[in-house]
Amino acid sequence: MKTLLYGGRVVDPANHRDGLLNVLIEDDKIAWVGTELPDADVKIDISGKILTPGFIDIHMHEDPVQDGKIAQCIFPMMLRMGVTTAVGGQCGINTAHPGTYLDLVDAQGAAVNVAMFAGHEYFRKAAGATDIYAGSSQEQLQEMEKGISEALEQGCMGVSFGLRYVPGADKEEFFRAVKCCAPSGKLIASHVRDDADAIFSAIDEFCAAGVEYHLPVQISHIGSMGGFGQMAGVLEQIDGYRARGLDIAMDCYPYFAFSTRIGTPTYDPGWLERYHCGYEVLEFCEGPYKGQRATAETFAEVRRDFPDCITVCHVMQETDIRLAFRHPHVMVASDGLVNNGQGHPRAAGTFPRFLAEFCRKGDLSLSEAVKKITCQSADRLGLTQKGRLSVGADADITVFDLETIRDCATFAQPALPPEGIEYVFIGGKPALEHGKILNSRLGRALRK
Repeated sequence: MKTLLYGGRVVDPANHRDGLLNVLIEDDKIAWVGTELPDADVKIDISGKILTPGFIDIHMHEDPVQDGKIAQCIFPMMLRMGVTTAVGGQCGINTAHPGTYLDLVDAQGAAVNVAMFAGHEYFRKAAGATDIYAGSSQEQLQEMEKGISEALEQGCMGVSFGLRYVPGADKEEFFRAVKCCAPSGKLIASHVRDDADAIFSAIDEFCAAGVEYHLPVQISHIGSMGGFGQMAGVLEQIDGYRARGLDIAMDCYPYFAFSTRIGTPTYDPGWLERYHCGYEVLEFCEGPYKGQRATAETFAEVRRDFPDCITVCHVMQETDIRLAFRHPHVMVASDGLVNNGQGHPRAAGTFPRFLAEFCRKGDLSLSEAVKKITCQSADRLGLTQKGRLSVGADADITVFDLETIRDCATFAQPALPPEGIEYVFIGGKPALEHGKILNSRLGRALRK
């Protein structure tokens, strides 16, 4: 089966392409890129549109498993954004055993390709260390190490941490989990232990593990960690580590508010002082106060009675986020988290919003922007057949209209699909056309 996409502007930063070119897909691979019009079984005119490799979300939170099946909700949202590969198991959290999850993706399919990290907190709890404020016993640490190592052997991209969410994890526990990556050299990623003015020491703590075991380091959603006036200093700190030889990078989402569950340590006493704010910055995404801003009384009530309630905290600085995206080692990620369709709009709008808000408005060139959502993440993960339009690469392709692309999801309606995504191909097959999903089972598991 040959499909020709012709007449569009092809932007392929991995191969330094940017021009009016035609792309031929044969079965599930890129077969040819050039100016001619070869024969094909299907020809699609994309004149006036942009054709790029499929977008890659290097940090999101995967759908849960219910009754032995993946309950797809956020994965279709990814597809509607132009994403063809999504990476779950982040912030130390897995919704199920990551090795089993990858098997389910292969058996059942998913709306996008799925890669997984082994979550430290998931394996910590599986070993019996369920109190996030307490340390782990030696027996629990051994069980945790065994579980993480097996998950890495099953193809996980590396180990993720949510050190903010597990205050009881001390240096020994952290380093023993990191050490599981040492034999393979796989990536370690973290929601670091602290943010705002304490971000610098938290980065030092995390980077010390990368230095100790000679591992690549990924700092998760840097905007929601140092986006409160600290970004210039954070980027200077990162540049210093790179100058000293540490392979370190970051990801960021293009919004100016973060999101987490109200019962997490993020909202432990002291959070108002940390963010120099009042309760009104917090917005409830679920429950009886959905859409409302918090008061001291409603905050205490919901944190006590509904600790899993997803919230949005409007405290990040726009100037910091724009500064972050101009850094060459910051890539785009949604950090999308959805509960029954509720949550932060980043789960449904990140990639169109990034192109509309940061590319179309001139912060970045189109080639720079596309790099941050395709080959930069693919290279970071070692996915050599993704994020590029090389002959023989996987035919994961996104076509969009740069003039009309935009996010439509809002804090009140966080699941609204974007506009301007024209076509998405996964493995050479049409997955989406003019915003409508054609096939939500083309995605497969990606193992490293």
